[in-house]
Amino acid sequence: MREAPIGVFDSGVGGLSVLAEIQRLLPNESLLYLGDCGHIPYGEKTPEFIRQRCSVMAAFFREQGAKALVLACNTATVAGVADLRRDYPDWPIVGMEPAVKPAAAATRSGVVGVLATTGTLQSAKFAALLDRFAADVRVITQPCPGLVERIENGDLHSADLRTLLQGYVTPLLAQGCDTIILGCTHYPFLRPLLRSMIGDDISLIDTGAAVARQLQRLLAERDLLADGPSLPVKFWTSADPQSLRKILPLLGQTASNVQNFDL
Repeated sequence: MREAPIGVFDSGVGGLSVLAEIQRLLPNESLLYLGDCGHIPYGEKTPEFIRQRCSVMAAFFREQGAKALVLACNTATVAGVADLRRDYPDWPIVGMEPAVKPAAAATRSGVVGVLATTGTLQSAKFAALLDRFAADVRVITQPCPGLVERIENGDLHSADLRTLLQGYVTPLLAQGCDTIILGCTHYPFLRPLLRSMIGDDISLIDTGAAVARQLQRLLAERDLLADGPSLPVKFWTSADPQSLRKILPLLGQTASNVQNFDL
C-alpha cells in the first residue's frame, strides 16, 4: 500500500495549487487528479449536489486503489468531507479550510481580508472558524464571482481579469487589511497578479502547504509514506479533456496523461 497513489479532486483546476504543494513536500508519492470541470463552479451548487459529486469521485478513487484522499476544494470540504469520513473510516481523508488561524496570527493591523467563493463565505464551517480563531481581529469578507471561471479558461494575466480582481481587493485595502486569505484553491494562481497590484506589504495566505503537511502526518501515522520513485500524475476531467490539456502547462503540470471522467 505504500506505493499506492493518492487521489486529489477539486471542482476544477484550482486543486492543482494543492497538488503542487503535495509534490513539493512528498516527491515520492504518485498522484491522481480529478477536476470536476463539467460541474464548475461548485460555489453556485446546492450542498446536496456537491455531496453527491464527492461520493462519486471518492468511489472512483477507491476503485483506482488510492491509499488516501484529498479534497482540494473549500466548497467540497464544507459540503462533503464529514459524509466521506463516515463512509470511509479506514481511509486518510484531508480537506481544506480557509486559513483564518494563521491569518489572525499574522496580521499587524488587526484587519484580515478574505477572498473566497460565496458558498465558502456563507458556510457554517467558515462561521465556526471565525468564532474559534478570529475573535480578536476584524475580518472583511469578499465574494469573488467570476474569478474561478477565468482561471479555468487559462486567464491569469489579462487586463479584464486585473480589473475584476482590483474591484475585489480595493475594498479590503481601503478598510485596512494587511493580510489577505486566498480562500479558494484557484486563487493561488493569481498570486503574481495580486502582488503586482498590492505590493509586498500585504501578506497573502492560503492553505495548500498546510494540507500537504497534514497528508504527510496521516500517511506517516499509518506507515503509508511511499519510498518512490513516483509515477507521472494521472489526470481526469468531467469536461473536455483537450481543455484540461491546454491549461495544465500554464499551471505547472505536464499534460501528457488526461482522460475523460464521465460519471
